[in-house]
Amino acid sequence: MNIISTTAAIALGALAPGCGSPAPSPAPAPAVETAAPVTPKAADRPVILAVGTSLTAGYGLDPDDAWPSLLQKRIDAAGLPHRVVNAGVSGETSAGALRRMDWLLRQRVAVFILETGANDMLRGQDVEATRANVDAILVRARRQVPPPRLVLLGMRAAPNLGAEYVRRFASIYPEAARKHDAVLIPFVLEGVAGIQRLNQADGVHPTAEGQKVIADTVWKTLESELRREVK
Repeated sequence: MNIISTTAAIALGALAPGCGSPAPSPAPAPAVETAAPVTPKAADRPVILAVGTSLTAGYGLDPDDAWPSLLQKRIDAAGLPHRVVNAGVSGETSAGALRRMDWLLRQRVAVFILETGANDMLRGQDVEATRANVDAILVRARRQVPPPRLVLLGMRAAPNLGAEYVRRFASIYPEAARKHDAVLIPFVLEGVAGIQRLNQADGVHPTAEGQKVIADTVWKTLESELRREVK
């Protein structure tokens, strides 16, 4: 698996908008529909809700190039009925995602995908606070009846934060997945982090090609889950 390079780590710390902004998380923004406008027929399709940061929102790109939109294309091509909703917000921390949960879960969700923690890490926030927020988000998601299938996208800490921080941060995701019976994708930026051609000039946010790699990573795991669900 690729490890974020030192150069990428420096870029991570220097980034202003999106992942790594030192400013407070923005106010909750409406989730962006990545599929066509919701008609009555489309509204009946089971929802895959992708909650995340700028990595999910598709910072710096056309929304159609963000991995949730690309995931929708794979779903449609596979003849599956699901509709993907992109609820990514650039610059958001895990605390911000938790604050949005009641609003986001007013809709019935079949599959809940969580990508969070990158901005917590970039700001050097306490690992235990991030762990508690991830836990609370997954608890809240499972309150729906019936509960959605949970998919957790893992993140890694930049190595310049120190070995102990990196180790503790990495443990958040497998521990949360085991605790909440979530499907774990160990590293959302697998095959993207540290690869110059797959990242924008800031060295952090994926290009359209990088987003395709993320979509492939998610699809490899999600496809079997969706097929099992519709049987």
